[in-house]
Amino acid sequence: MYIALEPAQLLLVILLGIVCFVLFIMLFKYGWLYIRAAVSGAHVAFLTLIAMRLRRVDPGTIVTARIAAVKAGLNITTEQLETHYLAGGHVERVVTSLIAASKADIALTFDRACAIDLAGRDVMDAVQTSVNPKVIDCPSQGSGRNTVDGVALDGIQVQVRARVTVRTKLERLVGGAGEQTIIARVGEGIVATIGSAPTHKAVLKEPDMISKTVLGKGLDAGTAFEILSIDIADVDIGANIGAKLQADQAQADMRVAEAMAEKRRAMAVAQEQEMKARVRENEAAVVLAQAEVPKAIAEAFRNGRLGVMDYYQLRNIQADTDMRRSIGGKTGGEGDTTTV
Repeated sequence: MYIALEPAQLLLVILLGIVCFVLFIMLFKYGWLYIRAAVSGAHVAFLTLIAMRLRRVDPGTIVTARIAAVKAGLNITTEQLETHYLAGGHVERVVTSLIAASKADIALTFDRACAIDLAGRDVMDAVQTSVNPKVIDCPSQGSGRNTVDGVALDGIQVQVRARVTVRTKLERLVGGAGEQTIIARVGEGIVATIGSAPTHKAVLKEPDMISKTVLGKGLDAGTAFEILSIDIADVDIGANIGAKLQADQAQADMRVAEAMAEKRRAMAVAQEQEMKARVRENEAAVVLAQAEVPKAIAEAFRNGRLGVMDYYQLRNIQADTDMRRSIGGKTGGEGDTTTV
């Protein structure tokens, strides 16, 4: 039997059908989550599950984390879990770390765990390290070096490989320095301790002096870890750095001395050339002066200041002087090149 419906009634039936279909879909999609939370004692309202989806929060993740927290005796609300999820955190990892910390009797709050997670640290690994201390190699395996090298006061190089046992301090994990800082500080302490040793034999005799000295410096200050122990895994003898430095210094001193000697030789050669130039200059001045003598005699003749007899007498004196020099084994012009 066909029943004719008015347009208004038809529209109402369609709307009711759409509403029933939407309710069926929601019941099918979120009903199982609602039942899981209810039977686990972690009640979550049905409308809250729908609101999570509207806020782009995965209801399955929140319900699973809520159930785990309630079963472990932790009082964590869905609002807290949603807030951490919307902030980009790992909700399930945070809840798992809180359960592990609670079982290990480690003081860790939900807010601190969220801060650690949002800071990019693995909060679960931090809790596990707090329970089980981890061992850090110094130097680290990825550094490309196998040992930390130091030089004792006698100039002998000592090569050390150490292992540092650390435990995570959750209250200092946010803002605290990481493993690389621990490795750098321990390496610096090893180098300083070896450098203050009088001889390399003292280090070989008591290698634990390194760990005791380094451990007493409080190297874990400002880091996310607490150093429990520093163990020396291996100690080797390296090169004789002191002798090598002395040899290099001797070579450098020799090169400096050679450079200074070459400088003095060049200065001596330059001075010699300068003296030769002065000799040639003086000889030229003498030649010029000799050339002026005949001119002066001629001028004296013209002015009447020199007579003929005076001139011959001067020539006789000069001839007598040349004869004496010749008898003495000298040439006439040597020593006195003036000719009248």
